[in-house]
Amino acid sequence: MNSTIKLLDVVALTVDRPERGLWRGQVGTVVEELGPGVFEVEFCDDDGRTYAQLSLPTEQLMTLHYRPLQVA
Repeated sequence: MNSTIKLLDVVALTVDRPERGLWRGQVGTVVEELGPGVFEVEFCDDDGRTYAQLSLPTEQLMTLHYRPLQVA
């Protein structure tokens, strides 16, 4: 289930991006909406240092949730 992605959402990669040193499951934060279905995502280490930042389509992202979802 992939909800609508918005600014500052915490997301995980659903595909490997070896050319950028990123692998499925790595977690990042949406820092900008670049256009319909395309987002700038920043990946940081445990100390808050950015190690990758790139634009990604919605199809390569999964929104992470920290509480139960309300289902209509």
